[in-house]
Amino acid sequence: MDLSLNIIEVSRVTPSDSSESLTLLFTFFDVQWLKFHPVERVIFYRLIDATRPFFDSVIVPNLKSSLSSTLSHYLPLAGQVVWDSLDKKPSIVFTPSDAVSFTVAESNVDFSRLTGTKPFPASELYPLVPELSISDNSAAAVSFQVTLFPNQGFCISISAHHAVLDGKTTANFLKSWAHTCKRHQEEKQEQNASLPQDLIPVYDRTVIKDPEDIETVILNKCQSLLKLFSGGKEPDNPKSLKLLPSPAINPDVVRFTLELTREDIQKLRERLKRESSSSSSPKELRLSTFVVTYSYALTCVIRARGGDPKRPIGYGFAVDCRSLVNPPVPSNYFGNCVSAAFKMPLTAELFMGKEGFLAAARMVSDSVEGLDEIVALKIPEVLDGFATLPPGSQVLSVAGSTRFGVYGLDFGWGRPERVVIVSIDQGEAISMAESRDGNGGVEIGFSLKKQEMEVLIDLLHEGLKN
Repeated sequence: MDLSLNIIEVSRVTPSDSSESLTLLFTFFDVQWLKFHPVERVIFYRLIDATRPFFDSVIVPNLKSSLSSTLSHYLPLAGQVVWDSLDKKPSIVFTPSDAVSFTVAESNVDFSRLTGTKPFPASELYPLVPELSISDNSAAAVSFQVTLFPNQGFCISISAHHAVLDGKTTANFLKSWAHTCKRHQEEKQEQNASLPQDLIPVYDRTVIKDPEDIETVILNKCQSLLKLFSGGKEPDNPKSLKLLPSPAINPDVVRFTLELTREDIQKLRERLKRESSSSSSPKELRLSTFVVTYSYALTCVIRARGGDPKRPIGYGFAVDCRSLVNPPVPSNYFGNCVSAAFKMPLTAELFMGKEGFLAAARMVSDSVEGLDEIVALKIPEVLDGFATLPPGSQVLSVAGSTRFGVYGLDFGWGRPERVVIVSIDQGEAISMAESRDGNGGVEIGFSLKKQEMEVLIDLLHEGLKN
């Protein structure tokens, strides 16, 4: 029992129009994520008018009614992941009796600390995240929690099953919910508000092409990974929907958000241009905002760890394949449509020297330049890479994107104060989002042990002075 949190109620919210049943088969993009930890986001809203009576009578009812209306467009989110013994792969099944879990709570933690720019214990975020119900036989697609910080604000949290929806789909759903909630308040209208066309999900699975039956290859490799993570034992139930065990989170882990302005990013870009032009390999780099910021974060995190310069290093980032594949997949396609760029093995010494930042930028730039229509077919290679990671490897990945527009999520009480991806605590990942002010900056979220974080913050700030 967490003493910082008071659970007010746990209820179920049904789609407002749920008279039909729906079954969606997984695609090869979905099955690769079946055993991974849910993606957990917390969206904070500062609101000094957030008293308990206002929360109970206005905020919670509006969020519930607009969620019900939005789910009528996103029926699979109220359904369950199932894997019938006779089926080759899992599916999402929605029936009219299905609903999502919706927790209402109150916290006595300092809202300003959780949304500020100073490190704070990662454990303070965990009570704000709703549990996702998962068993051998079924798994919820999503669950929600809304938590009041009296006279400070509130937060909306979502736990999302990784195999049901990717970041793009999650962002579209949250935009739909926010749009509906704000209109409910402005127009006092009832259920089933219409959505903008670009937010209406496309469920047509035939837009995902599988010319080489890559799905079978991925399913087999996922089973091999499951065996590997089970200590070489064959799983008792190969079709169990239970997730891989998550590593225990060290109580010493802290969170920190770096806010890079557009000017900061340009300064780093100019530095890379100077270093590149004076190096022995003056190949022109693709210095996009992503390449610059990820390379900078990657370098600083590796240096903050210190230790053996020969230790194995890797990096990866998700790639939205919707616009890359041929023919393109609609941007509002529901489900997963991501592959990954993955580079391994490298060694820490590449990043720890004077030209470490430039070395990182070269590699990340090459990874981005190499993205083409066959990136979707490289998923087996990525899975092989995970299966062959040497012990003690430090592999950095990215959650979120500067393209999701999370700081535009206005449910009727203004823009978010802070958006946090809690689930980066489950691995060596950073999070990325566009800056709150919309001026071209980037927010980067870090989760590290306290001692490493102190070193990291010094490195991040020092690097911006050069």
